[in-house]
Amino acid sequence: VEHYVLVDGYNIIFAWDELKDLAKVSLDAARGRLQDILCDYQGFTKCRLILVFDAYKVKGNPGAVTKYHNIDVVYTKEAETADMYIEKVTKEIGTKHHVRVATSDGIEQLIIMGHGAMRVSAAEFEREVADVKAKIREIIEK
Repeated sequence: VEHYVLVDGYNIIFAWDELKDLAKVSLDAARGRLQDILCDYQGFTKCRLILVFDAYKVKGNPGAVTKYHNIDVVYTKEAETADMYIEKVTKEIGTKHHVRVATSDGIEQLIIMGHGAMRVSAAEFEREVADVKAKIREIIEK
């Protein structure tokens, strides 16, 4: 059984102070910073990490899935929100794999739990990421 963590990118960016402040300057920089943070998190936890960004307002956007180091980064296609994408994926893999979704979207919570996934709020996920960062620092300092 693989462990998947799906992250609602913009939901997290606008929930975490460090990223929210960065987004005011450059959304691109905030996305990059989140990707870097999640790469470290993935490297330590060994989960399959999928970071999802809404691109549904981008006219004619076909959507894209790219690799950023050790994580998958998804830009949804036109007319598909991050929530819709996350729902689709949890429905596909939720029965066979352990799936957690990092988002503070309440409606999303009900749907993903129906697909057998667990939701972790943006604040909880931030604490978890900080714990991992501390553990990595400990290992490096030894």
